[in-house]
Order: sequence, then structure tokens, then C-alpha cells
Amino acid sequence: MAFEWPRIHKWEDNLYNTATEWVEEYVLEHYNVEAIEDLTEEQIAEVQKFWDEELNEYSPLSAGFSNLINWWESQ
Repeated sequence: MAFEWPRIHKWEDNLYNTATEWVEEYVLEHYNVEAIEDLTEEQIAEVQKFWDEELNEYSPLSAGFSNLINWWESQ
């Protein structure tokens, strides 16, 4: 019998969402703000720099940083 994992996309979505929540919570707490839109351009630049320099593309948290920055830019 071949190995299968039905609906694995649900598990992946959960990991993706969890990473995004963790990054958002940490960044908001670090900068002592209530919402992503309260972050300044300088703060987002610091977050972007951390993401670029400290994490690699395979980091489980990379998607969370991408989501946070993209959300801020869309506001």
C-alpha cells in the first residue's frame, strides 16, 4: 500500500496561518502597537531587513513575514 496523506493542503494551510499569526503577534508586541497598519515605514523596513538577512527561503516563518509586509504595503 502506497503512503498517502489525504487533504494535506489543509495541514499546510494550518502551518502557513500559524506562522503568520506568530510573526504578527511578535512584531506587534516588539513595536508595542495594536495593529499592522500602526507600524511605521521605518519599522517595516527593519522587519524586512531581518527577514532578508536572518531567514532563508526555507524558514517556516518566512511566509509569515511575507504576509505581514505585503499586508502593510497594501494599506
